[in-house]
Amino acid sequence: MATNFFGLKKSSSSGALNAMEGDGFEYSLGPPDSGFSIFLADRTKKIHFIRHAEGFHNVATKETGSNDCLLRGDEPASAHPLYDSRLTAKGIAQSEALRTHLASRPSGARSFTAFDLVVVSPLTRTCETALHVFGQPREPGKPAFLDQMDAPKNSPEYASGVKVAPPRFLVREECRERWGHYVCDGRRSITEIAAEFPGFDFSEMVHDEDVFYSDARESDEHCCDRAVRFLQWLNSRPEKCIAVVTHSSFLRHLFGQFGETLKADDRDDLQRLAGNCELRSVILCSHGVKDGQKVDPLMPPPANPSTVRMGSVYEKPLSM
Repeated sequence: MATNFFGLKKSSSSGALNAMEGDGFEYSLGPPDSGFSIFLADRTKKIHFIRHAEGFHNVATKETGSNDCLLRGDEPASAHPLYDSRLTAKGIAQSEALRTHLASRPSGARSFTAFDLVVVSPLTRTCETALHVFGQPREPGKPAFLDQMDAPKNSPEYASGVKVAPPRFLVREECRERWGHYVCDGRRSITEIAAEFPGFDFSEMVHDEDVFYSDARESDEHCCDRAVRFLQWLNSRPEKCIAVVTHSSFLRHLFGQFGETLKADDRDDLQRLAGNCELRSVILCSHGVKDGQKVDPLMPPPANPSTVRMGSVYEKPLSM
């Protein structure tokens, strides 16, 4: 069997790429050379992936030309000024620019893009990005009809007095950045983060402290595996239009597993490194083989014991 960049095996019969060996999750249906895939509409949903906006750690690596400035040295990672790095003023401006873009980006029958749900990595820079892109979220547990706001200004819907509900912000550990070695990728306790972002829904977080954060880098295989399991969780959600605010290396490990049957330009667009505050929209299509299966909460790999006060590691410079 042939393999792709991450060493995943292709089916010898169809040439399709398996996300996980033996799971039956192949990226093409029907004749492999047809150039098309057909899915039942009920098994599809639109996912808008957004990389966080510029953080202070991005500036530091650009100015120094390497990731060495993100190493913890002899001090605990949590004592480093770039630990769980925040957005710069430029990053906030990038987020607000994306908000303006979405307010005039047609989607469905509307002149703007509205979301049923926003899923957010628990790191500070993704929470900040979500807040500046989407505004205040709907309160956890509050039905949409009790939390209505005006449609975006200058839209036909606004002129007609149309009201829309802000989306919920649901925080999930599965879409956090690849952990290990560099300080920017550790997170503060959920107790502390939730106090700063009171409208976010942290009810599905399992661990208060960052039990995943250690000197050992998360393996490519583990990051790829949790990325596919995150897709499985997204597929289980009832919402049809979902935004995910996440990180560049996580997206690289996710998208790097897909696109082998696409033409080269499309594959490159899917798999290339995401820029700060870049929006990349895809259609998630379920083959039905995993529907209804339980998705267990993310747990740290047993071979990598937690060293929560130590740094996290990145594979490529300037990629966080």
